Amino acid sequence: MKVVLDTSAAVDLVLHSSEREAEHKLLAEAKWVIAPTLYISEVANVFWKYHAFQNMPMEQAESAMELALELPDSLTDVRELYTEAFAMACRTRHPVYDMLYLVLARRNNALLLTRDRALKALAAKHDVRVD
Repeated sequence: MKVVLDTSAAVDLVLHSSEREAEHKLLAEAKWVIAPTLYISEVANVFWKYHAFQNMPMEQAESAMELALELPDSLTDVRELYTEAFAMACRTRHPVYDMLYLVLARRNNALLLTRDRALKALAAKHDVRVD
């Protein structure tokens, strides 16, 4: 099985690793774990916020960021996805950055692993498997 990993799920996996055994197993058993290149800046921004606003020590934030960035096997250039993601965002009134993950999952017949409830609901409406 192929898995598209979004930032919300990755951060949750890193910060609550001991509580996410099923998700870790899913990623370990996946044939291929992918994310759009946007994933890098989103992950970095999340851990910057943890450092800036929740007093996470910079070293801890950097370590967590590195762990999250190691989770995908490969990254897909958003230049391959943005036109379709933009069109879908316009039709659904959801942000383009969310649609990048949805389009990537749909194109690869992959499971979308996310913690974003709105994205889960939208994925289900577009016949994208979601967890």
